Amino acid sequence: MQILNNKMINLTQEAKNKIDTLLDDEGNKNNKFLRVEVKSGGCSGLSYDLSFDNKLKEMDQEFTEKGVKIVTNKQSILYLVNMTLDFSDGINGKRFQFNNPNATRTCGCGESFAI
Repeated sequence: MQILNNKMINLTQEAKNKIDTLLDDEGNKNNKFLRVEVKSGGCSGLSYDLSFDNKLKEMDQEFTEKGVKIVTNKQSILYLVNMTLDFSDGINGKRFQFNNPNATRTCGCGESFAI
């Protein structure tokens, strides 16, 4: 496991607030972190996967943004550099939004992308 000093993923204040609320709802907040990964799939070829976890894996990379511990795996790092995670509570519903400068195209729902 490696702790990264630079920011890999930026969080908006809205995303941080929602993550804090969800962690509070999950209970045992101090032992959980946000896992952000990229997986094969989705209509554009790659998709984002967000989850809460409390177990680190061998190839995990971790960092902190706005007081939120974020963990990702080595394979996902190249896709996530400088991405901003936002949370929208608008007319299109409540959801996390991924603003990824590395993506060359995204699908209509914004949950899958291509590089």
